[in-house]
Amino acid sequence: MSSEVSADTPAFYPVPGKHATGGELAEHVAADLLEDSAAGEWVDDVLPGCSRQTIPLDDDSEGAVCATLVRLDQKPQADPAAVPEAPVLQIHGWTDYFYNLPMAHRWAESGHRFYALELRKYGRSLRAHQTPGFIEDLREYDEEISAALKILREENPEAPAPIIHAHSTGGLVAALWAQRHPGRAGALVLNSPWLEVPGDVPARAAVDGLVSPLSHVKPTATVKVPRLENYWESLSAEAYGEWQLHPVWRPRKSFPMTVGWLRAVTTGHKRVYEGLNLELPVLVLLSTGTVYRRQWTKEYQENDGVLDVELLARRAVRLGSQVTVVRVRKAMHDVFASAEPVRTQAFDQVQRWLRAYAPGS
Repeated sequence: MSSEVSADTPAFYPVPGKHATGGELAEHVAADLLEDSAAGEWVDDVLPGCSRQTIPLDDDSEGAVCATLVRLDQKPQADPAAVPEAPVLQIHGWTDYFYNLPMAHRWAESGHRFYALELRKYGRSLRAHQTPGFIEDLREYDEEISAALKILREENPEAPAPIIHAHSTGGLVAALWAQRHPGRAGALVLNSPWLEVPGDVPARAAVDGLVSPLSHVKPTATVKVPRLENYWESLSAEAYGEWQLHPVWRPRKSFPMTVGWLRAVTTGHKRVYEGLNLELPVLVLLSTGTVYRRQWTKEYQENDGVLDVELLARRAVRLGSQVTVVRVRKAMHDVFASAEPVRTQAFDQVQRWLRAYAPGS
């Protein structure tokens, strides 16, 4: 990681007039998709069969802030006399948002109401005056997670405590949230959670030593690191993948890393290293391999091209006393964005685990 820092961070990526590909996304990037819904109102989402609701949050140093809750409107087919399955709340990763309809439908087909939370300054919650993804303390996300869970409880009053299904940085956020809020969730399903900096403790100490002084001066300054397109190429239907990705919400290169955000993340990694002592059951899904290349190769679609899976496996057991680690052969960093046979196998593993460990499943 280079120590070169730029304070001239662009506030937002320009919105093109159209998506490069149509697919499951709307043809036009309409302005109302980046505006708040009325308080408590579900409105049609960009994804077919889904609704979204804006969650207003307290202002921060950049001004007005919101989160967005997306709901799959398909209700599970279930015996009316039976106790409903726990609803699922999905939390995305870095430079990411909810687009994976097949995954949502799989949850619904297995009996679970599906919701996806887009955190402040990501995806549907990103506004033109904001630095994408910027935050200075991961605990700030407690506000939108609590608000989203309140909505889930209102809509699913008879169901067990929700399952939190989180990916990458969202997995770190969810694990730390669960430690601070015991009993609020019934289980965690973590998809390649970012639990440590590649390079382990020495690398984390070096990163923290670099960004901590700067974060007090200008937390929105950016750290210059390589921002390769390899992972985007593995996902996007415009390259070698199968997913139609929003060009602003999931650009070719990741959002610039700000020093404030990076310090918040490494602080979270330190807490995981020290042990979270979670008491709820935790499932961690990981690929069987890691690949780092300067240029895209087919290996990126059969390995984790973002994080060190062996290091993640070691950190996973520090989350709590009921942790199951499942390695999924030929999985990408986002296990559920992998090739269809791979993500089907992974979801079968999730269902088997839930039947064994999760309350009410």
